[in-house]
Amino acid sequence: MSELLRQIFKDEAKAIKNIPVNESYTKALDLIYKQVHSNCGKVVTSGMGKAGQIAINIATTFSSTGTPSIYLHPSDAQHGDLGILQKNDILFLISNSGKTREIIELTGLARNMFPKIPLIVLTGKPGSPLAESANVVIDTGNPKEVCPLGLTPTTSTTVMTVIGDALVACMMKRINFTAHDYAMRHHGGYLGGESRKAAAGNSK
Repeated sequence: MSELLRQIFKDEAKAIKNIPVNESYTKALDLIYKQVHSNCGKVVTSGMGKAGQIAINIATTFSSTGTPSIYLHPSDAQHGDLGILQKNDILFLISNSGKTREIIELTGLARNMFPKIPLIVLTGKPGSPLAESANVVIDTGNPKEVCPLGLTPTTSTTVMTVIGDALVACMMKRINFTAHDYAMRHHGGYLGGESRKAAAGNSK
């Protein structure tokens, strides 16, 4: 069992190291900055299943670090929740296959409301139908899943999470997000206390 665990950790770490790093990150960050920090819009993330859980995490992490964001469930979008979209928003869509029916349908519905709404797509298939409709495509590198069946989203969701973390961290740098800013958004719990300490230390 110990050897199996070491191999799984090794494979997941390798997948992270092999994430393609290219100009798509700069383009994505430029779009997010323009729509959110210049045009007062927000990042609207979406995904189905495991990808949806990653989309929720990315949205909440962006919001807690100064870039307003919200998760939109693609099925709920077809029953009224699409109304959360505004003209200056940006869609951040996650689909490992790039063929998720609900996400493709969401793209059409969103652009029916706002034809020029920009799309960032995070996928393992940069040549997929969803990717073809995107302004920016971020490629996960399509790593092999560590699931023994090669089916369960495991390694793919690991790299998606890391990519989301990278985008958040880069945007924090770009907007000069400070410990004081962090403290303003975290009023309780351990992180709230730590951020207030950091903010107080920086003000001395």
